[in-house]
Amino acid sequence: MKTLNRRSFLGYSALAGAAFVEACASREVPQTISPTQRGPERFSPKGPNYEIRLFASSSACNDAAALERAIARLQQAGFAVTNTAAAFRRFSRFAGSDQERVEDFQAVVESRVPVPKIFLAVRGGYGAMRLLPHIDWPRLAAKMRETGSFLVGYSDVSALQLALMAKGNMGSFAGPMAYSDLGKLQPSYYTMHSFINAISHGRLNINVPTAFADREVEGIFWGGNLSVLSALVGTPYMPNVKGGILFIEEVGEQPYRIERMLETLYLARILQKQKAIVFGNFNMQGVDADSYGLGTVIANVARLTHLPVFTQFPFGHAADKVTMPLGYPARIVPNNRGYRVEFFSYPHIDARSLNLQMLLPESQPFFQEPKPQMSSDSTPSVKESPTPKLQPASQGSQTLSEPKDDRHYHPRPQSQGAGTNKEPV
Repeated sequence: MKTLNRRSFLGYSALAGAAFVEACASREVPQTISPTQRGPERFSPKGPNYEIRLFASSSACNDAAALERAIARLQQAGFAVTNTAAAFRRFSRFAGSDQERVEDFQAVVESRVPVPKIFLAVRGGYGAMRLLPHIDWPRLAAKMRETGSFLVGYSDVSALQLALMAKGNMGSFAGPMAYSDLGKLQPSYYTMHSFINAISHGRLNINVPTAFADREVEGIFWGGNLSVLSALVGTPYMPNVKGGILFIEEVGEQPYRIERMLETLYLARILQKQKAIVFGNFNMQGVDADSYGLGTVIANVARLTHLPVFTQFPFGHAADKVTMPLGYPARIVPNNRGYRVEFFSYPHIDARSLNLQMLLPESQPFFQEPKPQMSSDSTPSVKESPTPKLQPASQGSQTLSEPKDDRHYHPRPQSQGAGTNKEPV
């Protein structure tokens, strides 16, 4: 019988139906590196736990070559990439059946496989919410804390990140995913450089050039995709964060829908518990806002909540994005160019035995930070209601100490209406 290659297998399995796909879900992914990839065939790590376990919690992937590129790049960097078969699964619109996707985590919970250093999402889309009741979040979080592990993803993966925080008191990272970012023919240099710095250093500063900042705020930085956040209201998987800094991002939603989701958070008294709201990239391409645009929504939210609102944070469904901790302490410090977000006290890896530079694309071998520039976004200015100066906050018994990090990020100009920056996941 003729052996099917990966591309042929995917095409055949799509036609064969769900039953055949499930039977073939455990098929092992090729672990070889394409001759077109630079660098050594395999970089052998000599340090501690450098395992990356892929998880595919949401939509299925359509491009096997992109998945293989992502796996190859991670291997070249020195990571042992496991659970690779999960990336190639398909069941209906999902990356495997619900049980298969739950197993990406429960196999670790039940000690059937080792605890990885990093859980890395394959892609977003839809499907993560279906898994929430079936994962033992407290036990998973306990194992992750014991090994200093963390989870990376965004978009639909926000559901898992919020559940991990709500049920396991464990943070995560908003950052690039295997299929959506690492699997590109030409990954964003800015994105990959930020990812390397964030996961390998315990402190991180991100500078945001914008006019919407007038006070210092300190608290737990948390949140994610706005649609997912609003969908979790009233469930056990919504974190109860008091005195936090709520981050939100979205893609391609009408401004009135964005406002409706924010109103949901307000009516649920979630916004009232926060010290500030941070708006990331909202990718308003193709949105017919008329006179009721995102700026109007932001102004309404500021008036409604009397909270400081910070905008243009460089994260969302865009080619260029930072990597940042969620569920860990942060400080927002205004300056004469906008504001700076200081992250600290979050888990990271000792990268001395890794070759993380292999994650960077070839076209830009030497990194140059983008110069701070004002965005071309036409969002109107927000006049915030005056409130007393906020004092440094504490989360439980943890005191938020002064960051002493020298690592700074200056985001590239971000336009909410720029179609070229839209990145579906």
